[in-house]
Amino acid sequence: MTSPNQPTSPPGTNANQPTPAAMPHRAPKPGPRPGSVDPQRSTPTPVPGASAKQRERTTDPSQFGRVDEAGTVYVVRGGQERQIGSWQAGTPQEGLAHYGQRFDDLVTEVELLEVRLGAHPEDATTLQANARALRESLDSAAAIGDFDALEARLDQLISATDEAAERAKEQKAARRAEAIARKEALAAEAEELAENSTEWKAAGDRIREILDEWRTIRGIDRKTDDALWKRYARARDGFNRRRGSHFAELDRGRAAAKKTKEELVERAEALQNSTEWNETARAYRDLMQEWKAAGRAPREVDDKLWARFRAAQDHFFDARNAVNAERDKEFAANAQAKDALLAEYDPVIDPASGLNAAKVKLRELQEKWEAIGYVPRGQVREYEDKIAAIERRVADAEESRWRRSDPAAQDKVNQFQARADEFRAQAASAEQSGDAQKAAELREQAQQWQEFADVAAKAANER
Repeated sequence: MTSPNQPTSPPGTNANQPTPAAMPHRAPKPGPRPGSVDPQRSTPTPVPGASAKQRERTTDPSQFGRVDEAGTVYVVRGGQERQIGSWQAGTPQEGLAHYGQRFDDLVTEVELLEVRLGAHPEDATTLQANARALRESLDSAAAIGDFDALEARLDQLISATDEAAERAKEQKAARRAEAIARKEALAAEAEELAENSTEWKAAGDRIREILDEWRTIRGIDRKTDDALWKRYARARDGFNRRRGSHFAELDRGRAAAKKTKEELVERAEALQNSTEWNETARAYRDLMQEWKAAGRAPREVDDKLWARFRAAQDHFFDARNAVNAERDKEFAANAQAKDALLAEYDPVIDPASGLNAAKVKLRELQEKWEAIGYVPRGQVREYEDKIAAIERRVADAEESRWRRSDPAAQDKVNQFQARADEFRAQAASAEQSGDAQKAAELREQAQQWQEFADVAAKAANER
């Protein structure tokens, strides 16, 4: 809507033409800033294609100003018409288009401020100052358009900057709190690693990753940030000291292990030519236990010392094995001789046919067995088991006989049997007397004692 005092629109124009405030946002167009041209001495050069720009313009400048035949330029604002310049470079219509374009440039500047505010509310204070400066420049602007609507739009923008500034303040506070919380968490994690972790490589890598993330976190005041940084730095330094101490201790332990293993190698090499097979074999087993308890020397040194230690061991045990192999060849004949003894004595050592005779034959077998001597080492257990089976056969038979003849066990059997017989006799007497009920009770007791006697007899025989 135009002001009541606004000049009548020329024929062919739309009285309901939208105001600049209702215009859609357009891409910025280059043009002079407000106040850059003296409003009383404006003699711009003609703009090629001015008629085309008039067709593109969404606001009809003729609704808000005019250029008379003498070239004097007027704008209507607040219902008042005032002179803003002079046009001598073309027709009044071209002048009107030119000053309308200047107004469109002002609209574009407002649009840019609005877009900037939406995208960067944190710049609200600066944008508000720019908007106020632009509003103040409207009074001296050499342009034709709906200045009332544009001023109202700027007022709205200035008000919006206050709200945006408050939102930006809140968002900044939220981001600060979030940043502080994250750095506190990172500092706590670094402290935990520094104090407790023994995964040295993984923990060291993680502490470096924490530092990389730390550097990306912004928006914390200097004092708070410095305090948090000191926590992280102390944790990192503490971890490095503890890790350094650990590896220094390892180095000391490896040096001690190196010295110990060098001594063990010397002892092992001193024994490698011994022919005291059993004693030396035990000595090598003891040396191996000491080697395991010594810990690791530096890897390269440890491998070389182990090679020497193992070579000394192998030298001794190879020599012992060669001697044993030669003896085993000699003992093979002994194994054959013992097989012949077993074939001879196994059938005749039969306790069931006579325990005493079986014991005599067993003693003969044992004497001849010992006289033959050793069998090959790999067959020792086999032949021990063979003669042990015969010895166990005789021993079991002897034990079984003893159990059967145990006087105490047999006496218990006799006692139970006597009680069973006594109750049977009492039952028979009661039955003759005509007391059938008592006779039945006595027979029941007799049966129980008989069962006791049978169980005791079975146990004595199975012993």
